[in-house]
Amino acid sequence: MDCQLAHERIVLAAYGELPDEQTHELERHLIGCAECGAEREQLHALKTLAGLHPVVEPPANLMARSRLRLEEALDALPQKRWYERLNQRLGNSFASLQAAPAAAAMLVVIGLGAGALGGYEYAQGRAAHAATNGEQTAEATPAPAPQMIAPGNVASISSIQQEPNSNLVEVRFNQTVPQRVEGSLDDPAIRQLLMMASEDAASEGVRDDSVGLLAAECRAGRSCQGTGIRDALMVALRYDRNARVREKALKGLEPYVSQDMRVRDAVLEALLNDNDPRIRTEAIGVLEPVEADTSVRQVLYSVATSDRNPEIRDVSRQVLSRVPQIQ
Repeated sequence: MDCQLAHERIVLAAYGELPDEQTHELERHLIGCAECGAEREQLHALKTLAGLHPVVEPPANLMARSRLRLEEALDALPQKRWYERLNQRLGNSFASLQAAPAAAAMLVVIGLGAGALGGYEYAQGRAAHAATNGEQTAEATPAPAPQMIAPGNVASISSIQQEPNSNLVEVRFNQTVPQRVEGSLDDPAIRQLLMMASEDAASEGVRDDSVGLLAAECRAGRSCQGTGIRDALMVALRYDRNARVREKALKGLEPYVSQDMRVRDAVLEALLNDNDPRIRTEAIGVLEPVEADTSVRQVLYSVATSDRNPEIRDVSRQVLSRVPQIQ
């Protein structure tokens, strides 16, 4: 690997976008190339200094809520008839057939036939609807018994429509159906539910339990991949309102602080921004395996010189006294 390619991969690796096999190649190159190693240290230092200024980010579950609303909007769209879908496909294909006169002529014939059939179907539907309305006017039918719906079974209301000149209202809603799943912690379905529960804003107890189980799996070294459980713990460490949940997430991430730069950055953010002094102090201890790293030393120096908490300043100074001075 040449240095130019290494510089490109250093940037990708700093933001966690480099595949594992390329990461291993980059690490082997950095062992024997001091210039590229210095380049990575400078990039990490710059990224950490940029992180000193908090960035307002959307809630972690914004994507889930947006996806649910999109699905509800798509469900509310009326289904197209077969001839409408056929006309749309024919229209999309018309441009590619302009250079073929015979095919274009066949396309026009098919379109006319589809239009005639569609018009006939539309007219038949209108006639049937008119006949039905006439029968309902001439002969009154008893009103159906009111249907009661338990509020606890309604997850959300997707749409409300009133028929013109009528008191008929159509309400579309999504139901909540309780489910129950049992399985081991190695079960992918159980892991997925635990990661979803770690972002459950409605229940601190559920988040506490789920993050505790996920952190225990990571500390035991069982399938704590970067894209999965580890990501869920980093989200909990950054955004959860409960200090107990954040503390559990921090302990679960501890084994990976020296091998995953994203974990290192999340712990540094906790040291700088967490509102619980106990978690900030524990973050300094978690950073012990990488305390000689340039970006870590710079953050420790900033905390040791300007933090408002005297105990955290003292702990940071003690760590800095054990490592080389910042160049």
